[in-house]
Amino acid sequence: MQSFKSTSILRHFLQKSRLVSQSRSFCGVSSNVLIDEPENTVLVEGKASSRTAILNRPHVLNAINYSIASRLMKLYKSWEDDPDIGFVVLKGNDRAFSAGGDIVSLYNLLKQGNFQDCKEFCWTMYSLVYVVGTYLKPHVALLNGVTMGGGAGISIPGTFRVATEKTVFATPETLIGYHPDAGASFYLSRLPGYLGEYLALTGDKISGAEMISCGLATHYSHSAKIHLIEEQLGTLITDDPSVIERSLGNWGEIVHPDPASILHRVETLDKCFSHDTVEEIIDALESEAAKQDAWCVATLRKLQETSPLSLKVSLRSIREGRHQTLDQCLRREYRMSVQALSGQITSDFCEGVRARLVDRDLAPKWNPPTLEKVTSDMVDQYFSPLTAFEPELELPTQQREAFT
Repeated sequence: MQSFKSTSILRHFLQKSRLVSQSRSFCGVSSNVLIDEPENTVLVEGKASSRTAILNRPHVLNAINYSIASRLMKLYKSWEDDPDIGFVVLKGNDRAFSAGGDIVSLYNLLKQGNFQDCKEFCWTMYSLVYVVGTYLKPHVALLNGVTMGGGAGISIPGTFRVATEKTVFATPETLIGYHPDAGASFYLSRLPGYLGEYLALTGDKISGAEMISCGLATHYSHSAKIHLIEEQLGTLITDDPSVIERSLGNWGEIVHPDPASILHRVETLDKCFSHDTVEEIIDALESEAAKQDAWCVATLRKLQETSPLSLKVSLRSIREGRHQTLDQCLRREYRMSVQALSGQITSDFCEGVRARLVDRDLAPKWNPPTLEKVTSDMVDQYFSPLTAFEPELELPTQQREAFT
């Protein structure tokens, strides 16, 4: 299996061992509350010296709810403490790995006035991302299908990520009046050049081949070989990441991004998305579009679909993430999510989910409606410390070393 060999910071972070010994898809289409059938949302398979956790909500593309997040937290803690378990595998049931957090359930909770359960979900979800990112045993995520938002959050920080031709990655949160979260400001900010800004602001999709090329995935194999990968992993009695690396490498394929890939437009992308403000990014794209650059024209159309406030908040988040550790990014993202879900600054999250996933009229009424009406105070409020009545996200940084 092809391994990513570049010397980029992202790859150094992603491969670092913690061993001691339809249009654009969105996350979640459930009408249920965030808590449901806890024992069935995550299935478990026991192997020689490993455990496989299977996300099991295929009817909603394995969208992550509180039951999944809390059950994974309990399982991962138990497995980490068990000396007979050497490593952990995570995969999704059916055609998706995970489309991300169950945002329709969050929407329904907010409409019912249940803000507390929304906060508890974010707290648990971000804590899980930190556990995956600092896990003391090798972690293998099989990304054979849709991998978006929170689904990326519980996989990309781990030791190994296996992509296939069926993998579709995206962080489409600006399209629903939100911001890339669950650690996205950490790993997107460490992508080559300004690719992270592009993905965060536009919500564009990339393929498995593009993921391996930019470092979001560590390995690539055809989906027909996934069962062979699982079978071989299941025979291993080890906690050595190099042994797992060799096993994954037995099924590798060398792939290259499609000629139309965004990765072939990095010069223009960096030229446009390296600017300090969203307005300057748009001006640069318009300047290139005037030269009959079809990619810039298409990118401008994508940005026009997003929440203006989300664009500004998300750009700042990625830029701050470049200089923060994983735990710092998660704590900041928790603040941002509490602000976004509270509706005190804007109701864009509920409006975006309504327009995309509930009524599906694809006509959100953003507030503010334009970039010009987004004030610096609005953006600053997303990043301000929470009040004394809203505790900050607590992560076990004394026990678990944070990524830098």
